[in-house]
Amino acid sequence: MLLPGCGSQPGAGSAAGPLTMPFLRVAPDNTVTVISKHLEAGQGVWTGLPAIVAEELDASWAQIRVESAPAEVPTYQNLAFVPMGAHAQLTGGSTAVANSWQQLREAGATARAMLVAAAAARWGVPATDITVSEGVVSHAGTGRKATLGELAGAAAKLPVPANVPLKNPTDFKIVGNEKLPRLDARAKSTGKQQFAIDVMLPEMMTAVVMRPPRFGARASSFDASKAKAVAGVVDVVQIPRGVAVVGRDMWSAKKGREALTVTWDESDAEKRGTTELMKEYRALGRGKEALTVKEVGDADAALAHAVKRVEGEFEFPYLAHATMEPLTAVCRLSPDKCEIWAGCQFQTGDQAAAAAAVGLKPEQVTINTLAAGGTFGRRATPDSDYVSEVASIAKATGGKYPVRLIWTREDDITGGRYRPLNYHRITAGLGKDGKVAYGQRIVGQSILIGTPFESVLVKNGIDPTATGGSAAEQYDLDHAHVSWTPSKVGVPVLWWRSVEHTHMAFSKEVMIDELAQAAGEDPVAFRLKLLGTHPRHVGALKLAAEKAGWDNPFPKEKGRGRGVAVHESFGSVVAQVAEVTVSGNKITVDRVVCAVDCGIAVTPDIVKAQMQSGIGYGLSAALYGKITLTDGHVDQTNFHQYQVLRINDMPRAVEVHIVPSRNPPSGVGEPGVPPIAPAVANAVRAATGTRLHTLPFDLAAARRAKA
Repeated sequence: MLLPGCGSQPGAGSAAGPLTMPFLRVAPDNTVTVISKHLEAGQGVWTGLPAIVAEELDASWAQIRVESAPAEVPTYQNLAFVPMGAHAQLTGGSTAVANSWQQLREAGATARAMLVAAAAARWGVPATDITVSEGVVSHAGTGRKATLGELAGAAAKLPVPANVPLKNPTDFKIVGNEKLPRLDARAKSTGKQQFAIDVMLPEMMTAVVMRPPRFGARASSFDASKAKAVAGVVDVVQIPRGVAVVGRDMWSAKKGREALTVTWDESDAEKRGTTELMKEYRALGRGKEALTVKEVGDADAALAHAVKRVEGEFEFPYLAHATMEPLTAVCRLSPDKCEIWAGCQFQTGDQAAAAAAVGLKPEQVTINTLAAGGTFGRRATPDSDYVSEVASIAKATGGKYPVRLIWTREDDITGGRYRPLNYHRITAGLGKDGKVAYGQRIVGQSILIGTPFESVLVKNGIDPTATGGSAAEQYDLDHAHVSWTPSKVGVPVLWWRSVEHTHMAFSKEVMIDELAQAAGEDPVAFRLKLLGTHPRHVGALKLAAEKAGWDNPFPKEKGRGRGVAVHESFGSVVAQVAEVTVSGNKITVDRVVCAVDCGIAVTPDIVKAQMQSGIGYGLSAALYGKITLTDGHVDQTNFHQYQVLRINDMPRAVEVHIVPSRNPPSGVGEPGVPPIAPAVANAVRAATGTRLHTLPFDLAAARRAKA
């Protein structure tokens, strides 16, 4: 059974189109359905990927549809990870459009060539004399015309050509169109878009899970008598991650969980709090045990002879993803088949995890990928936690009924998989010759070590998701030494929108700005001198500065300041200028000017939206985001304690400018996040003279430390 919007294999759930290819289907009704191998989580891939196909196909945008691809590798693998040895279908690293660009251009062009060949054979004219525009195939000499749908059946009988020519980018009409409507806008704005929580199957039950109060603990026993006495509760079962309560509806399951008594084995649980952990991190940061990440010249000697020095210690908290839609998944299990409905970000891993949980082979698991209400990395866990849970519940209940698992907001906030706690210690200096020296120690948890990704991505013990994006990589430094000390903590961590760049960009851009101040130089001019081999950084930085009016005198009003930051992540470079007003200890961000170099902007409106979104998400972490633990227990449970940015906190003006480019597209979902916090911190220092090195910002604490 397939539900509207639940994703399916190409061709299922609608009339079979006679021209079916891995990435598109042309139906007799003249619709063109693009098969998306990537999850739509609000970032716009259900528009960006179809735009690439439609451009090369010369289709009309009005005839374009989109649906999710099945979990199938290698057909739908993410090509960005193949060179690393990873063959998996996943959405992450801001790679969806970038890795699909050439693939989908060729898919659209190949389909076009087949449709043109079919028309040429039908009309008895040379294919070179045929044109395609807005989904209509025409021959001017004879006046013959046909729609794509009318030719699809004949085209399907032709051999698939190889090495078809692609368009010259100067001829693009859909790619780069700033007014291109999103394909999912109407469904999402009218409530018709299907998410996992909307899935309804016959006899389906709803489940919630009681998980350990401390990370690493396990259920040793439980008493379900009171839970089962709750009206509507049908089952209480133990699964590897806790104890599940299954009810006829969410309310029954939730009330049953409240009545459940579980005894926990906490012998292996993490019992430290974040205060103790940060104290340990500071000690590790001063120790000698560390792995060298990047080394250029002789940083120690250069720093010893520097005529100008700045030093800083930076602290970063755990952060929850706090997606609009908490984790939800549906499972229907039969003896030889398992079906999953979810906003799957990592289809290959989810398929394997579900198979392991129910005792089937991966090919016996069908993944129906739905739209997700945000993810920011949370739905791509190496162990597919929530998918494993729903499959385990279905197995434990004998497959008697379909199960819908719902995480409450409290489950989400207290459930771990946080952006790691981090500590940086940096010393930077200028020599008599003006050369920069830079020494950095990073202390924090590895996201990759101990997961299936370790063998693919961890090299020489270095986790790039903990250490990438340093000043030694992004500036022309004569002397630099960057090292990392991995910590051992039982708190589960995960990539969080822009991953390592969330902390690496902050410390880098704040220290570079403070070094510019020590040198008595303009922050933009100082950066430009260090970016000689980074032309894309230069282009983005100059554009942001120009649009912000950087060369014009900034109003010298009390509490007003302006700051800048530039950073590369996921193949794109983003520069941001922030203007702030500081009143007492309150920071108000008034204006942000953003410039992004992301190669060819396939859908410019979505690029701008993602920069705005990244700025909002980054500001949320800079001003409020913080998960703390006391004796191993998470202190925050919902938005009254884990505050996120409110609409009144957004800058009154956010301007986004795209650097013109002919390069292939690069990431836009994440790169807007890293520069905003340092740009604001630099603006606050310009306004008040107070250095902000700890996130989220606490201006009062920083002033006390300064005093």
